[in-house]
Amino acid sequence: MTLRVADLDDDTPTLQDAAATWLLGHTDRITFGTPYVEHRQVLVRAVVHVPCKYLRDGRADGRKDGKTAGPEVRCEAHGFRGRLPPPARRERATLRQDDERFTVVHRQRVREMALPLKHAGRRALPVIHHGSNPCAAAPCRTADNTQGAACCRDLTIDVVALDGASDELEALLRARKSPYLCKVARSNPTTLECEIISACGYLDTDGVHCVLHGRVRPDGRPAKPSICSEWPEPDEEDFTGHPGCVFL
Repeated sequence: MTLRVADLDDDTPTLQDAAATWLLGHTDRITFGTPYVEHRQVLVRAVVHVPCKYLRDGRADGRKDGKTAGPEVRCEAHGFRGRLPPPARRERATLRQDDERFTVVHRQRVREMALPLKHAGRRALPVIHHGSNPCAAAPCRTADNTQGAACCRDLTIDVVALDGASDELEALLRARKSPYLCKVARSNPTTLECEIISACGYLDTDGVHCVLHGRVRPDGRPAKPSICSEWPEPDEEDFTGHPGCVFL
């Protein structure tokens, strides 16, 4: 599918880089291509690895050469049976190369670069720069009951149907297994929104802390996307948050 990353007319270059770094970081269930520009939008081709909710395990009814045929799959919606081809080997993108080098989007290009930690100023408040992470022990969880760093494990994406096949695309999205892909809604005739559980590749080995936190780009801007540092306002009408969030 094609995902919208940013809008050239509404988003500044800084925001475009931040949005692209944030989106392309969610590699747990999404494989991304290379961002490109079309119709004044930054787009990216992506494969979402979420199975169809109608796919069920099944077994062949007949026998071959006196032996029971091997397992097969069936479609619960239409009754089709068959064998799936061997799954293609998928290698998750490595976003952290070592302790100093990371893969981010910088100046509209995917780059591997050194991102040093920014040292706190001499008169900086220690509670801000060296305080504990309030999310470290939070019991927040995503809809599949995975606990910890819930806001780094799911995201809402804009799926673009530029070829006019939005009806077919909507049907395919609605057929995915919930809650790993859910809440499909049409924003306009060519754009669909949906929520995907796909953990961010910038999560540290503990599954909570962010390896980009406190690091800066060569131009001095924060390496961490701005969306990761700006908490939602609880008074927003559509703000619900995750169960167990420390900010609710």
